[in-house]
Amino acid sequence: MAFEKVLGELDRRRKKALAMGGEAKLAKRREEGHLNARERLDALLDADSFIESGMLATSHLPNMREKTPADGKIAGYGKVAGRGVAIVSNDFTVVGASSSVINGKKIRHMREVATKRGLPMVFLGESTGARMPDRMGAQGRAILGQDPAEYLRNRKTPWVSAQLGACYGSSTWYGHMSDFVVMRKGATMAVASGKVTSLAINQPVDSEELGGWRLHADKTGRVDMVVDTDEQALEAVKRFLSYVPSHNGEAPPVAPSQEAGGEADDILKILPESSTQVYDVRKIIAAIADRDSLFELKGRFGKSITTMLARLDGHSVGFLANNTFFKGGAIDVDACNKAISFLVLCDSYNIPVVFLVDQPGFMIGLEGELRGAAGRIINWMNALSLMTVPKISVIMRKSYGQAYLNMGGGKNSDEVLTWPTADLGFMAPEVGVNVLYGVTKQGDPERFAELVEQISRDSSAWQLAELYEGHEVIDPRETRHRLIGLLEVHRGDGVGQHVLATWPTSY
Repeated sequence: MAFEKVLGELDRRRKKALAMGGEAKLAKRREEGHLNARERLDALLDADSFIESGMLATSHLPNMREKTPADGKIAGYGKVAGRGVAIVSNDFTVVGASSSVINGKKIRHMREVATKRGLPMVFLGESTGARMPDRMGAQGRAILGQDPAEYLRNRKTPWVSAQLGACYGSSTWYGHMSDFVVMRKGATMAVASGKVTSLAINQPVDSEELGGWRLHADKTGRVDMVVDTDEQALEAVKRFLSYVPSHNGEAPPVAPSQEAGGEADDILKILPESSTQVYDVRKIIAAIADRDSLFELKGRFGKSITTMLARLDGHSVGFLANNTFFKGGAIDVDACNKAISFLVLCDSYNIPVVFLVDQPGFMIGLEGELRGAAGRIINWMNALSLMTVPKISVIMRKSYGQAYLNMGGGKNSDEVLTWPTADLGFMAPEVGVNVLYGVTKQGDPERFAELVEQISRDSSAWQLAELYEGHEVIDPRETRHRLIGLLEVHRGDGVGQHVLATWPTSY
């Protein structure tokens, strides 16, 4: 009888935890078309793989215990495509998934286990911020700062955040520390809600403007991908994890080898014959990489740089490419921040980087200087110098000025390949003639044409190859085959030194 009583009590408590915030709140979510916290776990994790930790946890405050099943944050371990992860799913139906003494312990335990056992950490964000009864007064201060590593990002394992509703407080902090952030349209991510912010600054604040997807995808760059539904966000989490290792001590997983995404001749169809005509470099990457393997990051931010995870012969690779389709490929401050963030990601998780180069230099001007462009450029160079994963630079067309180095020129890559169309001038030849010789097309057309030809000849792919600054001039159609071969040479055991592991990217 004693066993029956205690087992009956266990069953009752489990049922209460599984009921979350109650049927009325769960029904409202269904009407809104959003998954609840446990349904999100079911959609993300392999079937029957979830092992919960802290199901019976509640608030430590006596008057809150019955109101806080699982204390608003569902935590545990599971598998994604057969690989282990640690996970926290915020249950907004329980006191808005607000951060408390007890659920803070749950998050800390997940982080510690993930780091110790080499598991990716997944946060399914939706929370109102700090729970006021837990944080008020001196006693509330005493619970803060008990874990000095709480906000340390050392990238021993990948962190992923899916922002799936109102994300304030901890959901925002972990979103800004994560290596990949996907956001559902309609979700928000900010320090505090629009209501709290409005009261603080004494003026109306729209939550969408404060922290909506357009802000973070277009302006701050903190969101890597935007989707329409919870299900799409969880699929994006699965895809991202497929490119990275479970921890930084192993090489990324290898997928079955696929054919290229296009025919070799497609590159010549995409690349314009005129050096001044623009094109979308993402089509070039698609023609080089394995079919259906492209996974673009921050596609709406810093658009003159394209950053993509992809595969070559089944192996993960990061493409950092100039995209002349936007601003002619000129690199602005946002593009610098985007490039640095991508280099940190790839170096931290042993992913080789391929630079596809076609840039007229950095975008100069008053706005860039006011935003610290020069410092961003040097930060990029510093990050590049510290990288230990293989780096290959493919100079397709223009590679002008200092950006020649930022895009892997010189000794900043392990291998430098050039297409015959490469142009290695310090600036456009037509501009260079005017700057160097003071000759204009209108003033002396014959002399101008002669000097343009001379400058162009001196900055050709052939000149770079003769100096052995470019290791080989290749037919663009050979690019995929050459990259696969060179990466095999340089990959080694596939594990780098991770010097950039603590580099802050939450700019």
